[in-house]
Amino acid sequence: MRLFVTGASGFIGRAVIPELLAAGHGVLGLARSAAAARAVTSAGADVHRGELADLASLEAGARATDGVIHLGFIHDFTDFEASLRTDLAAIERLGAVLEGSGRPFVVASGTLGIAPGRLATEDMPYDARSNPRSVNALAALGFEERGVRVSLMRFAPTVHGEGDHGFVRRFVEIAREKGASAHIGDGSNRWNAVHRLDAARLIRLAAENAPAGSVYHAVGEESIPTRDIAAAIGRKLGVPVVSIAPDAAAAHFGWLSWPLSLDQPASSALTRERLKWTPTHPTLAEDLAQDHYFT
Repeated sequence: MRLFVTGASGFIGRAVIPELLAAGHGVLGLARSAAAARAVTSAGADVHRGELADLASLEAGARATDGVIHLGFIHDFTDFEASLRTDLAAIERLGAVLEGSGRPFVVASGTLGIAPGRLATEDMPYDARSNPRSVNALAALGFEERGVRVSLMRFAPTVHGEGDHGFVRRFVEIAREKGASAHIGDGSNRWNAVHRLDAARLIRLAAENAPAGSVYHAVGEESIPTRDIAAAIGRKLGVPVVSIAPDAAAAHFGWLSWPLSLDQPASSALTRERLKWTPTHPTLAEDLAQDHYFT
């Protein structure tokens, strides 16, 4: 297949491209800038210039290929509602192009907020009250009834590995800025995590094999207490590990306080069974023991 990948120049996208190419697929990667185009080209894919808000460019990319992997998302936490609207419009336009074709449409979402305080499984529906991306995820899954082989990929909040600029990178930066590595309360609330190379392989498997309407969890580790993450960062930076009261979390962590406060373990047991996927790359603790998060 020749697949159109949004977010192709991003942290996950740059791992997905070689994974797809190694399996014999062609890749057309969306790039909104010259720098993004260079990243896509260096990963081995062809470049399609455009951006998520340019629906005509998305339509052209989808029409030129055999399926779509939608990884792109504007991670602007200062105006998250605008990011959600852009993502929803992109999902609707890409899905419309694929309508009636039976072609694959892999759509990125997240595990955060599925079932706070409980182990989230693939069969659990979204709770719109706790997951802001639920509307977009449900819109994507709706294309099953419109003849699209759509699958939803719920990513762990921590997709880690060298080059990560997400939650864990910000966690490290705050610890360095404050001179202490902190968790909220007793730090018993849990995150789930996955290495980017394991996630890339799972995305490829979904594009190849996922039945329409499938939901998968890109989760390598289902339950990591946030105090353990804080402790690993503290050891590496040589700073104390401290507790921040919940009512002081926003002042200390800024936008990171919301995801860092959630208790959200998530299972990938059904994903592993259904797509024959086994994570093999380093754990989050193993990654945090290396230097790449601290340079």
